[in-house]
Amino acid sequence: MPGRLITMSDPFAAAAEDYKALRTRLFYSTMNTPHVVMFTSPGPGEGKTTTCANLGVVLAQADKSTLVVDCDLRKPTLHKIFGLRNVRGLTNVLAGEYDLQDVWVEPLQGLKVVTVGQMPFNPTEVLSSRRYTEFLRKIRQDFDYVLLNASPTQPVSDAMILASQADAVLVVFDAQRLHEGPVRRAIHALGAVEANVLGTVMTNVMPPEKGDYY
Repeated sequence: MPGRLITMSDPFAAAAEDYKALRTRLFYSTMNTPHVVMFTSPGPGEGKTTTCANLGVVLAQADKSTLVVDCDLRKPTLHKIFGLRNVRGLTNVLAGEYDLQDVWVEPLQGLKVVTVGQMPFNPTEVLSSRRYTEFLRKIRQDFDYVLLNASPTQPVSDAMILASQADAVLVVFDAQRLHEGPVRRAIHALGAVEANVLGTVMTNVMPPEKGDYY
């Protein structure tokens, strides 16, 4: 099992419990709304894909039908976390080559995973297309939760296009690389498209010193 999928490899680990706590907060934050949640970050390598994947697992473990879609059409990594091949996926569905059921993989009961598929030459145009809007409308009706793994907010606009159609957004950032400016710019950019930013998720947090109550 890939090391970053802690919720499957070691479901009772402290990190897995943290993802379950995030799941609980998500339940209370989205009780009265549809459940299409997008994940992004200020920059690359901050843990958004890992967070998206692990949250998808714990949602399925809570008997929520969950679809995780890799919408990072520039540097996709979701397939690596689940140990999948990125042969066909989202872009192939949008192109009309396959139905969604033909491309998803079910790593555990209740969880469907869709990789990017063929890398497009025009990611922004693909995500802003009418076909993507129709795709999102259909899957919104078929699952309890849809988790979209988007690209970082900088330097391209893909995340803002996705955020404008998602019900909620979670911004993930690395605590060891934290700089206030990039986080503020990410939140401001999402606000400009009237995205519903539920909050932030901090990754790579150093554990407290032994005996430290906090």
